[in-house]
This record gives sequence, structure tokens and C-alpha cells, in this order.
Amino acid sequence: MNKNIIKKYASDELTIIWQPAKCIHAGVCVKALPDVYDPKAKPWITMEKASTKELKAQIDQCPSAALSYEETGSQEVEQSELTEVEVLEDGPLLIHGHLAITNKSLKSESKNSKTAFCRCGHSMNKPFCDGNHAKKGFKG
Repeated sequence: MNKNIIKKYASDELTIIWQPAKCIHAGVCVKALPDVYDPKAKPWITMEKASTKELKAQIDQCPSAALSYEETGSQEVEQSELTEVEVLEDGPLLIHGHLAITNKSLKSESKNSKTAFCRCGHSMNKPFCDGNHAKKGFKG
């Protein structure tokens, strides 16, 4: 899968940003809003089936931050002063907050919101989690 694919779904109030390479297929989106997210449909996101408030609340629960959003007219992303680290059982390290990440090629990228880092060593998208921990039976 191309790691640079970014899909955007827009309404008058919100733009949902989906980065498939970051998705760990936890299914949080489908479970929370099954009328909005249908992996078998094209397009798989139907924003008008939920309120902006419901969409934002669900996207904030995405464990990999494969789903994020921008509010229409919002130019600056709010930054939390506190960065939190959450260890997901049998899964990735989930970092909540603003991060500046420099990869082995010295390319830097900025992350806001949530970022899932691989703990199992099996990710094909290191340092980020790609869901391979589930396939490999990682416990930790």
C-alpha cells in the first residue's frame, strides 16, 4: 500500500482526513458510527449520516490517528501542553499530543493528536503501528 495516500471527505463544517497506511483496523470507527463508516462501500465514509459533533467525538477515539479532521476555517491545530503515552494491551504505544518525529533519513514530520508506535517489531511501517501485532499474536 502506498504510504502517502491521503483521502479527504468534506462538509461545510468539517473535513475528515483518512490515511490508510496508518490504519490498524481496530474497527473503532465502524463500531461507533456504522451508518457513517462502511468498509465495503465506495466511498466508505458518508459524513452526512452523523452530526459534526458525533464525527469529531468518534475520530478522537481512532487509536492510530488514521482518521483525523480539520474544522472548516480552522488554520491552526490546537496543541495540548501535555503529551500523554498510553500502552495499549497487546498493541502499540499510543502517544496523545504534539510530536516532532525525525526518521532515519533525517526527514522530519509533525504529528498532532494521536500517533501509534509499534511495540511488537512486526510493523511494515516502522516506527508506526500497522496492525501486524494482531496477526503475529503479540502479547505485551
